[in-house]
Amino acid sequence: MAQVEWFDDLTIGMRFRSPEVEITEADIKRFAAEFDPQPMHLDHDAAKLTLFKGLAASGWHTAAIAMNLAIQARPFGPHPLIGAGVDGLRWTMPVRPNDRLHLVGEVMSLTPSKSKPQGIALVKWTMFNQNDEEVYTFTPIAIVPRRS
Repeated sequence: MAQVEWFDDLTIGMRFRSPEVEITEADIKRFAAEFDPQPMHLDHDAAKLTLFKGLAASGWHTAAIAMNLAIQARPFGPHPLIGAGVDGLRWTMPVRPNDRLHLVGEVMSLTPSKSKPQGIALVKWTMFNQNDEEVYTFTPIAIVPRRS
């Protein structure tokens, strides 16, 4: 695959893959304690009584992990991931302690700006666990610089 540095280097169907990360019970509880302090994210026994039937990462923790993995995948080369919004955000399966997650992105749409040196790239990101089960999807509306 060609090196991506600019909007102009992207093509429809281009794919990216992130490194893998393992999520620990401590990670889940630490995030939940600060940002989503609900029983299914903090307490094994209480979590068993929820629809999750056990400890699960907060959806917002899952989203934060996906963002970190997208940055590591470097889909826009040296440029930061700057977005104008997100489409298609879905939590499709709980993330559990000891899950190993990775992210795969595919360029779905490319729209060059008519008035600015940038374009809008839609990359559909899908996060999978160690069993290749889809756990999360999102499609950011990314603003990517063009060659001048």
